[in-house]
Amino acid sequence: MALHKLLVDDFYDDTYKLIAIHCGIEDYRLAYLLNRNLDLKLKRKEEDVDLKYLESSYSIFEWKNDTEYVTWNLISNVCKKEETSLYSTGTLFEDSSKVLKTFHLITEFKTVDYFIKISEEMQHINEKVILNKLQRVPQIITSYTVDPIKLRSKNHLIF
Repeated sequence: MALHKLLVDDFYDDTYKLIAIHCGIEDYRLAYLLNRNLDLKLKRKEEDVDLKYLESSYSIFEWKNDTEYVTWNLISNVCKKEETSLYSTGTLFEDSSKVLKTFHLITEFKTVDYFIKISEEMQHINEKVILNKLQRVPQIITSYTVDPIKLRSKNHLIF
């Protein structure tokens, strides 16, 4: 009897482009600037990207361009949560303080603030044109392309 081995990774072959953005502004302001400068129509999705059972959540904006078969996503890479931490010092009173924890969607790029994910069926988006337009926005410090195949945490970009 012949043994057939089926590899699940062979079926998922989603091609997308990934652009990293270093920017110190809020997500809604960046979405507005991208809409204005790249002629997009990004809108905030109702549900954020949640990881590890609501330990961290990341804002996501999306626009599906049905005429060109392209889906644009703006994803926050940083999640900051304030948590209460208890310190037991062996004294009569407990000392509780607030601790600000920072989580990252893509842990390999901890300095990146946002990612633009461009999923397309036909490969006709020119990344250099997009990067040139992004460099003209004064609020964006820098932007560059990232190879999604080399990412260890690329599964976090599946939504």
